[in-house]
Amino acid sequence: MKKQPTAVFTTVIFAFILLACTSNSEKTETQAIQPTTPEVKSVFINGDSLHYIDIGKGEPVIFVHGTLNDYRVWRLQLDTFSKNYRVIAYSRRYAFPNNQAYNDSADYSPVIHAKDLAEFIKTLNLGPVHLVGHSYGAYATLLTTMDHPELVKSVTLGEPPVMPLLQNAPGGDTIFKKFMDRSITPAGEALRAGNNEKGIAVFIGGVIGDTSFFSSLPPEVQGLMLSNILELRGSMLVKNRFPPITCNDLKKIQTPVLILTGERTAQLFSTVNNELDKCLMNRESAIIPAATHGLQVENPADFNKIVLTFIDKH
Repeated sequence: MKKQPTAVFTTVIFAFILLACTSNSEKTETQAIQPTTPEVKSVFINGDSLHYIDIGKGEPVIFVHGTLNDYRVWRLQLDTFSKNYRVIAYSRRYAFPNNQAYNDSADYSPVIHAKDLAEFIKTLNLGPVHLVGHSYGAYATLLTTMDHPELVKSVTLGEPPVMPLLQNAPGGDTIFKKFMDRSITPAGEALRAGNNEKGIAVFIGGVIGDTSFFSSLPPEVQGLMLSNILELRGSMLVKNRFPPITCNDLKKIQTPVLILTGERTAQLFSTVNNELDKCLMNRESAIIPAATHGLQVENPADFNKIVLTFIDKH
């Protein structure tokens, strides 16, 4: 069946950027999920205000987005999950509509986001919670689960770029080098020169193999990504973008973990997820059909069903 573009969002790796494509039947199913537009609140965490939305009642489920996105990326999850759970989606530090300024000395790694997330849970008196993270946000949820198991009831990892695990995978060094050469390094050079649009375009082009991808997007989508450029700039220019995690570290996690992989995702993500599956003890794995890296946007129906089934068990 011929596919038609229906939405554009996202994040690839620590960013989530994709042209979401669905078939006619998938489009109807997606539109049947009526997006909620709740009140945007804010809370002061670790020296800065973070914005979030909070709907529903029951055990709390916190959604954690990837870079080049914000709380809005979870719009197709809000109504479905809030039927039985208290749903909270927040914008991580440096994401819209937060007001942090660019700072060359800031820590743009998942470590600071994990610290923010732990403090967010404590400040709102939410724990223990169900965490659902995507991409770089999933990296942060993994670190939070490792450092504060008492705050986490279950964790869902949507293709976290835990690059240190590639050292254990056959051909992992080659996969990582290709990603750095085609994406991180040239994108960092463009951003360092002050060219944000070129930095995004080079980064995405290196990840998906299409150098014209960014220029082909509608202006409003380009604007959405540019409004969330801050963390991408920082993470491209720092050295600690992928904090170390070992297999032995992961084996200590007792919290139930769901590992999600897109059926059509890039080798980079599937390889990292394979290593996670080997190292985590209390884990389940699931494939999101017809999806690449944009799991919750490209196939929200299956994403919601799979994640809710996992959360319901725990």
